[in-house]
Amino acid sequence: MLRGEALCKARNLVYLFLIATVSVFMTAQDTGAAIVRSSGTVLINKSPASATSTLFPGDRIETENNAIARIELAGSAADINPETVLQYESDELFLDHGSLSVNTARGLKVHAGCVTVTPVQLMPTHYEVSDVDGRVHVSALKDDVYIESRSSKTQTAKQSTHSDRDIVREGQQKSRDEKCGGGILRQSRVPDGSGPIMSSPYAIGTAAGVVLGVGCWALCRGDDPISPDHP
Repeated sequence: MLRGEALCKARNLVYLFLIATVSVFMTAQDTGAAIVRSSGTVLINKSPASATSTLFPGDRIETENNAIARIELAGSAADINPETVLQYESDELFLDHGSLSVNTARGLKVHAGCVTVTPVQLMPTHYEVSDVDGRVHVSALKDDVYIESRSSKTQTAKQSTHSDRDIVREGQQKSRDEKCGGGILRQSRVPDGSGPIMSSPYAIGTAAGVVLGVGCWALCRGDDPISPDHP
């Protein structure tokens, strides 16, 4: 009897774990969110991050000198080095300063100052970007990437829109100046406290709690009948 109860409890714990895991990944897909795995002191929007956190579009992530972090999303991952500040925007990252390494098969791009780095092809690409001395350094480790800088002056109609684009071939490194100076962290698309309520992390957390609560209630009842004839 005791063995049967132990097996039942173990089964229930597995079910709850599966419910929680599916809820997290469905939430990430629906909101354009990513998963962040942190080691050391990592801040998300100035608040300490846990070992595993959810990153939403518009969120700002900072790693201190003893920390690293990894952003994981569908088809891409970005390893963030210590003393780095960037902003996450679903299919692109805005690097304020520091360095990171990107592995992507989905064309994840990086902006640093007025420089944009984009994979040449939608196939597995590995590249590194750093911006620590007023210059943006780009290394192509697997496949090629475009490096393109935007002038701070308005271009004339006669100028080609790709006149400042170059290719960093696999195994090469190239650098560009920060023509605009400073980073280009964008403001979040949805200001704090506004936007669709069901898109907020609080609503998502509440919904996940309800799902888990109902699941736990159902599982904890085990095989007990619900009929009032058999209390």
